[in-house]
Amino acid sequence: MRWIVLTSALAIAMIVGVLFMFGPETGFENKPEKVRVAMIMAGLRNDHSWNETHYEAIQKAESLLDLEIAYYENVPFDSTARDAMEEAISNGAKIVIANSFGYGDAEMAVARNHPEVKFFYATGLKSMTNLSSFFGRMYQLRYLSGIVAGLKTKTNEIGYVAGLNISEVNRGINAFALGVQKVNPDAKVFVSWTGSWTDESRAADSTRSLLEKHNIDVLTTHLDALSPYDIADERDVWIIGYNRDNSKRFPERFLTAPVWHWENFYIPKIREVLQDKFEGRSYWLGLESGIMDLAEMTRNVDASIRQAVEDERIRLTQGKFDVFYGPIEDNQGKIRVGEGESMTDDAMLNRFDWYVKGVVDGINP
Repeated sequence: MRWIVLTSALAIAMIVGVLFMFGPETGFENKPEKVRVAMIMAGLRNDHSWNETHYEAIQKAESLLDLEIAYYENVPFDSTARDAMEEAISNGAKIVIANSFGYGDAEMAVARNHPEVKFFYATGLKSMTNLSSFFGRMYQLRYLSGIVAGLKTKTNEIGYVAGLNISEVNRGINAFALGVQKVNPDAKVFVSWTGSWTDESRAADSTRSLLEKHNIDVLTTHLDALSPYDIADERDVWIIGYNRDNSKRFPERFLTAPVWHWENFYIPKIREVLQDKFEGRSYWLGLESGIMDLAEMTRNVDASIRQAVEDERIRLTQGKFDVFYGPIEDNQGKIRVGEGESMTDDAMLNRFDWYVKGVVDGINP
């Protein structure tokens, strides 16, 4: 009996000692702090477009990896961006993500000043020891959506409302047009420019201009603005979206959309940071990465179109074919990519200043 009492007393003493060891200074309640991540965003987290895809993705990473996220929304591309990043770091951010190409100069400068912080730069092309840029080969999904447009159109006139005349956008226009041409050589893609990613008024004006000048029955965009979809919906024009699946907002006219699933980048790459395995490099990822896909085609898309898209998807994923394999002719009749040749990544990323056959450019018709 005495042994039991002594043993119990010893056990109590051990428990008290353990509680003392992990008291107010280092107690169980003082778990390691969550890693703080700053998300610098070009728009609002609920824009139903580009910014919301990043927001939804980082939310998934936050939950899975037990992170703490600080959001900086509608941040301009000027010195404000640098100030926002510096503020985030002063508030404890160990990871900074900037979700637009326009933040490049600011993020590179801040990264140089904070080697202890890890940086991710969406759509960028440069890297540093503590900075990785990342993007996806969205042109592959543009190509597939072009097949949908080419088979859906009855007028053979397809509209494309685009933001900025840069290689990224031109690459998408050309890939889309090649998809159209693959299944419908008689169709043309008419492009109208807004000069902005987000300006709803400019996007609306560009859309109306296209619809007034041409007999367009399928419309797509490379914008964050949604006004082109509203107008298309009102005028009974088929919609191929971008960035995010907005089929529930436009159930009568929506066909599909090339969409982003950034969580398939953020989760593994942030985990590498947490495991001290970060590598500063540039990522340009394809279909196999899972960071992009074609949104599920709606009831407005026939089974024959679905099958045509699936056949081309298989070709892309097998690695024996890519969108910009020759021969490719431009819209001036010049062969740009010869038979048996393919465009280099450098050319696609940095020197896409021409358009393939079938594209009618609103700047240089």
